[in-house]
Amino acid sequence: MSRPLRILLVLIALAALGVFAWRWAAIDADPPVQQTPGAAVADAAPQSDDPAAQRIAADLRRLADDDMAGRETGTPGFERAAAFVAARMADAGLEPAGDGGTWFQRVPLLTGAPLREGARLAIERDGMVEELRFGDEFLPWSNFNATTHAVRAPAAFVGHAIHAPELGHDDFAGVDLRGRIAVLLPGAPDSFDDNARAYHSATREKFSALAERGAVGAVIVSSPQFEARMPWPRMQAAWDKPAMRLRDAGGVAVDGFPQLQAVAAVGVAAADLLLFAPGRTAAQVFDRARDGTGQAFALDGHVVIEGGTRIEAIESHNVIGRLPGSDPALAGEHVVHTAHLDHVGVIAMRDGDAIHSGALDNALGVSVMLETARTLVAADAAPRRSQLFAALTGEEQGLLGAQHFVARPTVAREGLVANINIDMPVLLAPSTDAVVIGAEHSTLQAVAEAAAEEIGVKLSPDPFPEEVTFVRSDQYAFVRAGIPALYLDGGVESADGERDPLVALTYFLRNCYHQPCDDASQPIQYDDAARLARLAAAIATRIGNDDERPRWNPGDFFGDRFAR
Repeated sequence: MSRPLRILLVLIALAALGVFAWRWAAIDADPPVQQTPGAAVADAAPQSDDPAAQRIAADLRRLADDDMAGRETGTPGFERAAAFVAARMADAGLEPAGDGGTWFQRVPLLTGAPLREGARLAIERDGMVEELRFGDEFLPWSNFNATTHAVRAPAAFVGHAIHAPELGHDDFAGVDLRGRIAVLLPGAPDSFDDNARAYHSATREKFSALAERGAVGAVIVSSPQFEARMPWPRMQAAWDKPAMRLRDAGGVAVDGFPQLQAVAAVGVAAADLLLFAPGRTAAQVFDRARDGTGQAFALDGHVVIEGGTRIEAIESHNVIGRLPGSDPALAGEHVVHTAHLDHVGVIAMRDGDAIHSGALDNALGVSVMLETARTLVAADAAPRRSQLFAALTGEEQGLLGAQHFVARPTVAREGLVANINIDMPVLLAPSTDAVVIGAEHSTLQAVAEAAAEEIGVKLSPDPFPEEVTFVRSDQYAFVRAGIPALYLDGGVESADGERDPLVALTYFLRNCYHQPCDDASQPIQYDDAARLARLAAAIATRIGNDDERPRWNPGDFFGDRFAR
């Protein structure tokens, strides 16, 4: 789901599975572990007599073909995939709903690749200069506002850089950040619940808080808990991968935070170089921040951050089709179906296979969405509200295509009533159920339950609620705009008592997530994929025909923050 991250550059915390994120952006640079899946995964994809399953399989094989070269945002391979999806939308009977009556919405972007030459992080204290070693002790971040940067300033430690008065928590109390470099930790205190931790852990939220308080730079220090999930050697391997941001009409990076003139990361092994003082160790600082009892403090001396970034303007496209609503009074309102089309492209691997085909992530989600469109077009009557289908770019780079669409939709923004997102359903073992993530935050919960009962599928709870996947894919861009959303995922209950979907999921995440082996040769359960398309169509029909729009639940964490 991400090479830059599964969310607005938020941290992926699949600790036991070894999945990680880096710089709002990350990629697992290690080759897949060679092990046999046993009963978790079959030897080959099963054949299906269901025409819907066959169509999904055909679309997936094309999108995961080597000709698409891993569908990386901004590449010819992605554009070939986009053209294919547009043709399939036309075949399904949708009408183009992109820019100017086309199938495509232009998404302007900037790429930023940090440079080794000139990268420096130093601490000036008591007349001495401590130079941190590149790679071993610090790594540079991209700067989307200048090709070179050099900042020398006093510094202050601000815990996790979280201001959450509703939780009685303020990491900034007692310090003035104006003109200072902020030294901060990733994540959030253990006392935060799952939703609060996911929201406040986002780097975007932290940087926004730093910029508002006048910080001129930032150093993110890894904690032991962070490196348990995201080992420093993996971050070393990925440090030079270009990150991306949206580009505004003036050519400036969206969420580029120009106030933060320089950013770098420091490994936990070097944390004492920044944080140590008589009577204070980095270990003590980590512990206090983790339990929420730490306090901000000024650091002695000055911190110096220097470096450079190779910045390039590029563009990509969302692919958008529309099924007009059958009720003239409601046709101006839209249920938006999304699935990200991009993946991570071509990356040299030690085993020689470089193309990361992204079959499950997310050719399968796009293929299921296309089948959902066919189902709705073939129905006796279209839903009263219109249905919009968007194959999005830039999800792996931080939900960029979704963010751009929500900010500049190709239909009336006030008419966007709900989002149904499908991303990386890991359908590698036959299941009897489906998982709907995030519906509990709004009236979409009752809609999803009624739709599931209608088509005869059980809904199971999110098996990993602590991961708060609701903020880790394209639906979160809609959530941030106040639009109720849900995320459809594969089931967790075995259909045959032998192959366990959760074991298959674990195997996939350990071995093939963001790896070349996520290809079309996997034993993808296309019958389950067809069932997911029917569920999506049933949910969309109910939303489309309901007299009332979906609403956030009273007192909901996300509704209270973002409801329009």
